[in-house]
Amino acid sequence: IARGHRCEARQDGRRDHGLKHMGKQAKALKVTLVRSLHGQLANIAASARGLGLRRIHQCVEVPDTPENRGMIQTAVHLLKVEQDG
Repeated sequence: IARGHRCEARQDGRRDHGLKHMGKQAKALKVTLVRSLHGQLANIAASARGLGLRRIHQCVEVPDTPENRGMIQTAVHLLKVEQDG
């Protein structure tokens, strides 16, 4: 049995990894990791990693969804958040 993220095949043959595709009017958040994850509780570090942040001063753009807002709220003391759009 393969480990990892399961994805479903779409009708056009490409894989859909469960990501919400950002449309033209979808709002995005620019999130930057400004403090280290070292020494943080496991759920805080997992939330930052779930946002795609691995290194200090790394920036990612994530869709403005309730799930991402929850992860940001968990690690807000380590992050800088800017709203785009």
